[in-house]
Amino acid sequence: MAQVALITGASSGIGKSIAEHLSNKGFIVYGTARVPENYPTPKDYSLISLDVTDLKSIRQCVQELIDKEGRIDVLINNAGRGMTGPVEETDIDQVKALYDTNYFGPVSMIQEVLPFMRKQKAGTIINVTSIAGYMGLPFRAHYSSVKSALSILTEGIRLEVKPFGVSVYSLAPGDFATDIASRRFNAELSKDSAYQNTYKQQLELFDEHVDTAMDPIEVALKIEEIITKKPKRIHILVANKLQRLSVLLLKKVLSQTQYEKLLANHYKL
Repeated sequence: MAQVALITGASSGIGKSIAEHLSNKGFIVYGTARVPENYPTPKDYSLISLDVTDLKSIRQCVQELIDKEGRIDVLINNAGRGMTGPVEETDIDQVKALYDTNYFGPVSMIQEVLPFMRKQKAGTIINVTSIAGYMGLPFRAHYSSVKSALSILTEGIRLEVKPFGVSVYSLAPGDFATDIASRRFNAELSKDSAYQNTYKQQLELFDEHVDTAMDPIEVALKIEEIITKKPKRIHILVANKLQRLSVLLLKKVLSQTQYEKLLANHYKL
């Protein structure tokens, strides 16, 4: 029997790549977008309406899928937004909005699908986090914190739902070639901001990293592997060699001072 997968934020970027790949591999795929009509109709999967910050929208989305398929086997919490800016000058309401989308949205999705997965005695939940969640990045501290929170949530909930046959993982992408830069919230600084020049330089560097990044298909391939092979690892990292080295080795063996110096050199601070 083909597995039914629900992928939030599948209108573009990594989410779209995952939806296309799983469809090609025989999954029944439902991707989501806030306004599906704004995007071309996918050939091999359904694109349905969802706002992860709206509980009514979440319930309608999941119920629509259940009404059509009678089950849900995979939830991929991919929808999210980016944010940059110095902590001192980033509008707190925007930070709350970031958490609404990137943390409370995935939590609400999990709460909505778990009753069905428990009843089935099977299911896979994959939270798409970020390599930024492994470290506090300058001018992306809020984004780092929310992705870290989702990663730690994954560890806690795994033991709660394991008796019901439900597996939960976090998948952390590094830099990938997507249009995330065009949808990212960038803080507006005051005219006399002490961060003006440094922040401008960082924005240019962030965009440069995205432009030269890896193909999102690498994330899609890893998602398929997680679903089909159920790895023992909880946290899976998909990134280039330098990023993997930084997270998996250097952060563990270097002192905090040494690691900060490494980050400062990388970000030209």
